[in-house]
Amino acid sequence: MFTENETNAQRLFGVENRTPYVKDGINNYVVHGSQEAVNPEHAGTKASAHYKLTVEAGATTVVRLRLSNSDFAGKNSFDSFDKIFASRRREADEFYAGIIPQDLSLDAQNVMRQGLGGMLWSKQFYHYVVKDWLQGDPGNPPPPAERAKGRNYEWNHLYNADVISMPDKWEYPWYAAWDLSFHCVPLALVDCDFAKEQLSLMLREWYMHPNGQIPAYEWALGDVNPPVHAWAAWRLYKIDKKRSGKGDTEFLKRIFHKLMLNFTWWVNRKDARA
Repeated sequence: MFTENETNAQRLFGVENRTPYVKDGINNYVVHGSQEAVNPEHAGTKASAHYKLTVEAGATTVVRLRLSNSDFAGKNSFDSFDKIFASRRREADEFYAGIIPQDLSLDAQNVMRQGLGGMLWSKQFYHYVVKDWLQGDPGNPPPPAERAKGRNYEWNHLYNADVISMPDKWEYPWYAAWDLSFHCVPLALVDCDFAKEQLSLMLREWYMHPNGQIPAYEWALGDVNPPVHAWAAWRLYKIDKKRSGKGDTEFLKRIFHKLMLNFTWWVNRKDARA
C-alpha cells in the first residue's frame, strides 16, 4: 500500500488536499476499507506491507521481508536469506556474550539481553521545531491565534532533529529527559558513545533553555525534573572506566558547565532561599 506522507488538510482544516493520497490513507484502507485511499500505481513517499494471516492455536507463521534498492526481477531475492539470518544471529550472540555476565542463570541472561535489546530498539529519529509549530506550515492555513501563547511557546529556540532514545517507539515516540538519563546507564554497556552523545545532546543550546532547564517532554517542555543528568553522567563515566580501563575525563569536562547551569536552575526553581 502506497500513499504520500502529506497532512490530510481536508480533514483538519476543511480545505482541498494537494494529493488524493494523504498520510492517513493506509489507516483508512486497512481499518475502513477505503480502496481509493491508497495509490493503485504503487508509488508514494509512505508505504506499508499488509498481510492477512490466520494463525491456529499453537502454530507459527513466518513472514520474510527484504528491503533493497536492487531489482530482483527473474531472481529469488531470498536465496541467501537463511544463511544471512543465521550469521546475524551468531554475531548478536557473540556480542551479548561479551557484555552479559556468564555467571548469571540462563533465564537471567535472557532477561538482560531482552532489556538491552529493547534499549537499542527504542532509538528513533525525532523532529520537533517549536518555532515552526507556532508559525504553522507553509502553504497550510495559519494556526489558531491562541497557539502563540499555548503549549511550549516559551521554548521558541528548541530545534530537535536527532536520533534519540525514546521511552517507547510505539506508545511514547518522544524523548523524556528524566527517562533518557536513566536510559544512558544500561546503554553504556552496549553503546557507550551513543549514551555520551545523548547526555551531551540534551545540554546543547538548541535543546537546553537559556535559563538552564533541560526540556522535559513534548507535551510540556517546561515541566520540572530534578537534575538527574549529572548523576547519569557520573554513572556513565564509572561504567566506561570499568569496561575500558580508562575514564573519559574529557566527556565530563565538556558537559560540566552545562550541568552546573542546570543544577543552578533547579535550586533557584525549587529552593529560592538556598
